[in-house]
Amino acid sequence: MSVLNKRLRGHRVAILAADGFEMVELLVPLVALRAEGAKTEVISLRRGRIRGVNLHEPARRVRVTKTLAEANPDDYDAMLIPGGFINPDLLRQSEAARAFVQAFDRAQKPIATLCHGPWVLASAGLTRGRTLTSWPGIRDDVVNAGATWLDQALVHDRNWISSRGPQDMTAFVRGMVDLFSGTAPQARGPVSAQSSPQRDNPPALVVNTMAWLPRPSLRAAVVVGLVGVWALSRTKAGARLGARLGRE
Repeated sequence: MSVLNKRLRGHRVAILAADGFEMVELLVPLVALRAEGAKTEVISLRRGRIRGVNLHEPARRVRVTKTLAEANPDDYDAMLIPGGFINPDLLRQSEAARAFVQAFDRAQKPIATLCHGPWVLASAGLTRGRTLTSWPGIRDDVVNAGATWLDQALVHDRNWISSRGPQDMTAFVRGMVDLFSGTAPQARGPVSAQSSPQRDNPPALVVNTMAWLPRPSLRAAVVVGLVGVWALSRTKAGARLGARLGRE
């Protein structure tokens, strides 16, 4: 692709992520954004490198560019919020993360999210009256937060696009680049006034994958054991301190 054909040349994209992000949902869009000329920065809750996951299994880490305390929403043209079970759950509990997303939406800057990412939008109080999709497992969360949920590969509502998960990655990347470059067809508001129904069964691929995942590695077992010992020692120390204070 020539420099002239890079539709996002000069664009700065904030990738809002924390530990536990779904690896494919961050890396594939990131590569696509850079291929189109965008400068990407990973914005997170802490400095260093955050850990990705493949479903529930630990995966590689990516370097954080700035913490939320260091990042200014005015410096970016668009935002990507990847999913994963853990990542958006951590972000939605952060006041700084909620404020960061709210600033983007107030300025009508484009936001692309998928899978469990809409949890962050819901906790930021932005989903009422909006239309989007997500991982089907959080359909009720989205609906209860006032949104219309559609069981579709890609949903475009004003400055947002959303997809259900990695299975929709092709449509998501295409829609994301169109939205961020300003070439997406003008969204006409909610495509439907009624949410799609709940799924009858969870995805068979996920259920079956969990059945044959390997046992935790020795390293993981040691880490969990050490955390348990530390927590127990803290509990015992707390109990001793409480007993001592009670005698005084």
